[in-house]
Amino acid sequence: MVEHYYAVVSATQPESPADEVVSVWRAIAASHAAVCAALERELGERHGLGVSDFEVLERLAESADHKFRAQELADAVHLSQSALSRLISRLEKSGLVERGLCDMDRRGIYVTLTEAGRRRHAEAAPTHRDVLAGVLSGPIPAPAGRRGHA
Repeated sequence: MVEHYYAVVSATQPESPADEVVSVWRAIAASHAAVCAALERELGERHGLGVSDFEVLERLAESADHKFRAQELADAVHLSQSALSRLISRLEKSGLVERGLCDMDRRGIYVTLTEAGRRRHAEAAPTHRDVLAGVLSGPIPAPAGRRGHA
């Protein structure tokens, strides 16, 4: 994938190394934005989930015991503790996850995937994969300000 970004950048006008890394970063950011927008639309319309909702369900589904310590989950999905707490509250109201105290450390909170959460994840995973395959297999967007400079 990095080679593909490099090909996009190198197809434009010659740049200094500093300008080149900026162009690569812009191409990555544009691809990320395109993927996130497509995922938000498709996951939302088809499954009632946002990208972060799905990512939390995905991490929990991948875990052997379908649970994560809240702090570790926040790190894994790149959310702050407060943002994750709000997201978990929404998923909990929908019956997709449950919170529980850690037996070993009463300050620790575990988030556990429910059976309904497993079903919703299983239904949404093919959509997630299809969107990723569709968006990431297409041409990488040219960085803003560099279009048409071949």
